Amino acid sequence: MQLYEEAVGFVGEWSPFQRVSFLLLSASLVPNGLTVFAIVFVGASPPHHCLVPDTNHTRAPGAAAIPTEVVDGGQELSSCSRYRLDVVRNLSAQGLVPGRDVNLTDVEQEGCLDGWSYSRDVYQSTIVSEFDLVCSDQWKQPFTSTVFFLGILLGSTISGQMSDRFGRKPVLISTMVAQIISSIIQIFSPTWTVFCIFFFISGFSQSSNYVAAFVLGTEILTGKARLMFSSFGANFGFAFGYMLLPLFAFFLKDWKFLLFATTLPGLVFIPIWWFVPESPRWLLSVGRVDEAEAIVRKIAKFNNVEAPQVIFSTQDSETETLPEKYHNILHLLKTRNIRNTTITVCLVWFSFRIGYYGLSLGTSQLHSDPYLSCFISAVIEIPAYLFIWLIIRYFPRRLTLTCILLTAALSLYLIQLVPQSVSYIAVALQMVGKFALTAGAGLMYIYAVELFPTVIRNTGTGTCSTIARVGSCVAPFALSLNIYYQYLPQITFGTMCVVSAFAAFFLPETFGKALPQTIKEMHKRERVKCPGITQKEHSAPETLIRSGL
Repeated sequence: MQLYEEAVGFVGEWSPFQRVSFLLLSASLVPNGLTVFAIVFVGASPPHHCLVPDTNHTRAPGAAAIPTEVVDGGQELSSCSRYRLDVVRNLSAQGLVPGRDVNLTDVEQEGCLDGWSYSRDVYQSTIVSEFDLVCSDQWKQPFTSTVFFLGILLGSTISGQMSDRFGRKPVLISTMVAQIISSIIQIFSPTWTVFCIFFFISGFSQSSNYVAAFVLGTEILTGKARLMFSSFGANFGFAFGYMLLPLFAFFLKDWKFLLFATTLPGLVFIPIWWFVPESPRWLLSVGRVDEAEAIVRKIAKFNNVEAPQVIFSTQDSETETLPEKYHNILHLLKTRNIRNTTITVCLVWFSFRIGYYGLSLGTSQLHSDPYLSCFISAVIEIPAYLFIWLIIRYFPRRLTLTCILLTAALSLYLIQLVPQSVSYIAVALQMVGKFALTAGAGLMYIYAVELFPTVIRNTGTGTCSTIARVGSCVAPFALSLNIYYQYLPQITFGTMCVVSAFAAFFLPETFGKALPQTIKEMHKRERVKCPGITQKEHSAPETLIRSGL
């Protein structure tokens, strides 16, 4: 049986078809970048206070009926309480001006019985103002994001099985359509519960089509083109969509218009069905050799090269039989070495995920312009991906990982020391942390593949990645810690990075070493005590470096 890449080598690595497929599949991920972090603006919480309605008999007491409280050293109107309105109105009816002629501090307070009044200085409307997700329902704000990330978690878990069974293209297009439909239905949601149901479906669809496009690209492309797509092309498409988000949000400050606008670009890529073929690798894996050969011949014709008479034989089906000894998830705990490695990788990856999504979702909470902060947060991902693409060729994994974690921790710790008058320094420090966390999350895909042996590599990498995605589900609630102390979320993320850096120090070094085949080989692998950079350049393994969904 000849290798697939040898069989299709005659079509070239970077011919016209490969360039078109590279661009189309990378561009198809732009809508994902637009939608993943749209909740930053759709779910933003504008300043608010209790609504004081007008009456037919007396003039509304206005802001005088709202008590003040100290927030971050400044006086603000209370968000969740007001003075008893009947008492205040009685005083007004007597010709007294509350707050001037009468001190209201001794008047009993009550909740916002008539709803809330929301500031429209920054946002025209959000789901917070639409469904009143404040005060006793404030917990629904972070939970809304968590629902979306739970959908992403489920999608990333089962989308691989879906595409293995039904094919890459059907899953890619069907989940694109599902994402568009669910997002449009969200706009007309009558209640918060209905919004969350379709937000979950949107997250599931978004994750599924991302994985399908990613796998399709890595299987259609070969050699350096595949490495470039997996390490940069797909990530750039996502980051470009992320960069467009604050531009959309700046001009569309109503959450319904914004959600609709971020959904529309997905329609542009539905015709990808007619331009990008099914994966010949997958067709071979399910025994559909004739269809795989027909697609390769079309590619050859597109590239203006002549195809051989026989490309694949019936023996070239890549359907593999199970190994003599089946390995399952329990084997990740079999020996002390693989057990410690699994736990450490899960911890480090979890720290990257919660930090990455925490900083991305929290851009609007910085004491600066939320649109500019979000744009910078998106732009910083481009050099982060380039950094990892270069660093994996020259530097040892463990040293690089530890330095990235400590850099993230240091920058996040320093934010609390920045005065409000120089907020741009706080933004810069947070972006340094975002750069490090983005780069580290990309590095973990490579490192995990190199750490786990072949017999359990997919299981080990998939399990650790799934556990790490729980971090994205927890991140919205971690951001809510700022109600206790403004910088507590950054301190939490930084502390997790410090703990992970200490744990990562005990991981085996894999730079320049052959991949282990069995658990026994992994157990015997020698650890480098003081890694040096004396090896010759090594080509990066063709592993899948993915963004922060």
